Amino acid sequence: MTTVLDPAERARVDAAGVGVYRALHRDSLEDVFRDLRERPIGAVLVSVCRCQEREASKIATMVREFPRVPAVALLSQLEQQTPRAVLALGRSGVRTIVDVRQPTGWRELRAVLVEGRSDDIQRLALARIAGDLPGAPPDCQQFFELLFRPRTAATIRSLAKALGILPSTLMSRFFRAHLPAPKRYLAMARLVRAARLLENPGLSVASVSNHLDYSSPQSFGRHIRTMIGLTAVEFRERYDGEGMLQQFRAELVLPYVAVLRRFSPLSAPPPTRR
Repeated sequence: MTTVLDPAERARVDAAGVGVYRALHRDSLEDVFRDLRERPIGAVLVSVCRCQEREASKIATMVREFPRVPAVALLSQLEQQTPRAVLALGRSGVRTIVDVRQPTGWRELRAVLVEGRSDDIQRLALARIAGDLPGAPPDCQQFFELLFRPRTAATIRSLAKALGILPSTLMSRFFRAHLPAPKRYLAMARLVRAARLLENPGLSVASVSNHLDYSSPQSFGRHIRTMIGLTAVEFRERYDGEGMLQQFRAELVLPYVAVLRRFSPLSAPPPTRR
């Protein structure tokens, strides 16, 4: 989370967020824009007392260019200009204001940020796949959870390590089950996350490639062309996050429902009888 707060508010926000979020405190909205373009940010928290009317256009631009990043206003004190600031925030597109003048407000702030912390495309993907694969083994569910977590593994080696299995063993079990290679699942899941990020007009293709740990924008572009035969610009125009998730399910889940509902990637299959 990145913030623009008064010094007195920073310490209290940090204390309220222990175990929930890590705040990057900035001095200006220009710094917040830089964070949004250069690193994964889960939310933006702006103090009402720092939101002068002249800042309204910048906040409106932020909300418009980064619609998938929740913007939250913090009200810690009432001043003469507070009503005008609150109205300006509303006109700028900020829909959540948390009043922390009472202790319950800090609990509300935690709840708001916890609700928005988990990436929405991750929640949507796991909900859709759980509906596709009711009763699937826990380790099959774990495999999909790792594919869509906010910091997705970039290679089969790192994915296998997270699963506690050798890469060769993981690939062999998919092959023996007549499923697409796990590398294909991983590559397509990264494109789902990329499509969601590219819904933010303020993020360039280069920024998204950096967010998703591609070695370069050119590498990201080659990956898109190899996987689905589009340029990065065409990919951005054709797919949003949900559309790419539907493509993932259509190619890698729905044709293999019967197999995946019994598939345990972390368990050796029973020996075949002779």
